[in-house]
Amino acid sequence: MDVSLGLWIGTVGVLVALIVADFFIGGRKPHEVSLKEAGIWTAVWVALAALFGAFVWWHSGSRPAGEFFAGYITEKSLSVDNLFVFILIMGKFAVPRIYQQRVLMVGVIIALVLRAVFIAGGAALINNFSWVFYFFGAFLIWTAWKLVKDALAGEEDEEFEENRLLKAVERRVPSTDVYHGTKLFVRENGRRLMTPMLIVMIAIGTTDVLFALDSIPAIFGLTQDAYIVFTANAFALMGLRQLYFLIGGLLKKLVHLSYGLSVILGFIGVKLVLHALHESGVHVPEIGIPLSLGFIVAVLAVTTATSLIASRRQAAEGEEPAKIDA
Repeated sequence: MDVSLGLWIGTVGVLVALIVADFFIGGRKPHEVSLKEAGIWTAVWVALAALFGAFVWWHSGSRPAGEFFAGYITEKSLSVDNLFVFILIMGKFAVPRIYQQRVLMVGVIIALVLRAVFIAGGAALINNFSWVFYFFGAFLIWTAWKLVKDALAGEEDEEFEENRLLKAVERRVPSTDVYHGTKLFVRENGRRLMTPMLIVMIAIGTTDVLFALDSIPAIFGLTQDAYIVFTANAFALMGLRQLYFLIGGLLKKLVHLSYGLSVILGFIGVKLVLHALHESGVHVPEIGIPLSLGFIVAVLAVTTATSLIASRRQAAEGEEPAKIDA
């Protein structure tokens, strides 16, 4: 995709304007987000992503547009996994519900900035070292195998473990254990203290880096266009806050999500290895974007359907009436 400096600046400007509008319309005043509000805003962000995909189609044709939609759907599905950890973080820091949307908004912005750095680094590696496709492909296949192994073992993250950056901040910056509205710092007895609000925002933003380790190589397996990689990540992340409130209570019902994500990551890993072999002069078939997009959508649909069926069956078994002794 031929992207000029002006288009880059304009795109970033539009994304910033959307974030600002989101803040002033729905996130400026702390409040508990209802399912209706979350549903409306989720639909708005999905519609905006679809409109951007249509713009890419108009600007550069069907192939870049297909790459954007494949990347967006992949990043969106992988970001659902983030929500499990976000719930753990909110619980660990006992974030009041009226402040959770503010935490997520700032945390997602931090995550987007950090991902932009990752994307720039990944694009530089790909442009200078073609062998990196082998590394990305092998890493995704290994990640897919690990997801399946953990799912079969029934391993789940029941506790949130603070990363080194967060521990360093808490250790070196004086803080208070009490929330003071949405304030990040307060002054008590002449000392400037950091509030839990800032700590949990840093936790949300920096924890996303761990997820970027597999999601960024995954989308580079679908497209090597840094512009598409960045915008797909941006739209997937910016709607994540509303998705948290919309499906937060349903996450435990997606019991087969790990299997679906592992299949998608493994598929993209194989696609990357085939592409690397092709770039090295080996005559092997490559997987096109239409097939990739169709495969990803099909896996997500099947995973969601089987998860809901399994959850419903488990619920029915748990509701069986107990036998009454005569």
